[in-house]
Amino acid sequence: MTGRGTLVTYGKLCLMALFWGGTFIGGRVASAEMTPVAAALWRYGIGIVALLVIAFALERGLPRLDARQATGVVLLGATGVVLFNLCFMYGLARVPASRASLIMALNPAVTLLGAAIFLHERLTRAKVLGIVIALAGVAVVLGHGNPFNLFGGSVGIGEIVLFGCPVAWAANTLIAKRMLADLSAIAQTAWASIAGTAMLAVLLAVQGGIAIPVVSLRVWVALIFLGTFGTAIALVLFYDGVRRIGAARASVFINLVPVFAVALGVLLLDETLEPSMLVGGALVVAGILILNRPEAPVVAATHAA
Repeated sequence: MTGRGTLVTYGKLCLMALFWGGTFIGGRVASAEMTPVAAALWRYGIGIVALLVIAFALERGLPRLDARQATGVVLLGATGVVLFNLCFMYGLARVPASRASLIMALNPAVTLLGAAIFLHERLTRAKVLGIVIALAGVAVVLGHGNPFNLFGGSVGIGEIVLFGCPVAWAANTLIAKRMLADLSAIAQTAWASIAGTAMLAVLLAVQGGIAIPVVSLRVWVALIFLGTFGTAIALVLFYDGVRRIGAARASVFINLVPVFAVALGVLLLDETLEPSMLVGGALVVAGILILNRPEAPVVAATHAA
């Protein structure tokens, strides 16, 4: 790839991080006027339309699923769409977007722990160090500068619920890796969105019925952004980056997500930027950078004939 092509790819990945950072703002806006189930349902209802357009444009539609893939898709829908988004919307109704994004930055660390426990992947000392640093950063943020404040009841229900997001993300990632490795990321996401949206529709029907929500224009803009840019387009930008520069280098740009979320929260929602958020956020990003650092290849010993 030429230098110009690499810069274009980097620009696209920065735009991806901006869109994903913006989901915290959109979620905060939507959760102010909608229940978590309704907000999640309409986000993914819009997202499915965008994903289907992208799937037909880039991959000529969605593939048929065999029994194993169908089971995997249902599990992805339950974890990545239903559980993740209910925790996401419920938490954002009670926690500023900037603080929420720093909790969610634990996604790679929790996924790595899950892979070590359930898939028996090797956990090196460097990765353990990265996990510890990232967790320390979140503790600084939640403790408003003093991690020991966590033992004094400074963590609210919204922040506790938000910890369900990294757990759901990890489960989603491990299920996809184990059961859906032969499906493209776009096909995985589209099918999982369809399955998860159906589950959300059942939940909403049980709660009182599905109807077009009566909300402000601001919320509709947030939902369209969440479904189109924060779900479909960001995914395409990310996997285009993976294809062009590799998964390890592309994944590093995910570290920009909490940076953009904090900045947008301050600029658009007038959220307070606490010194502890800067310190804790720096620790979180440093920890995730260590986790994403490629390992040195193991060179096998050779023997003279």
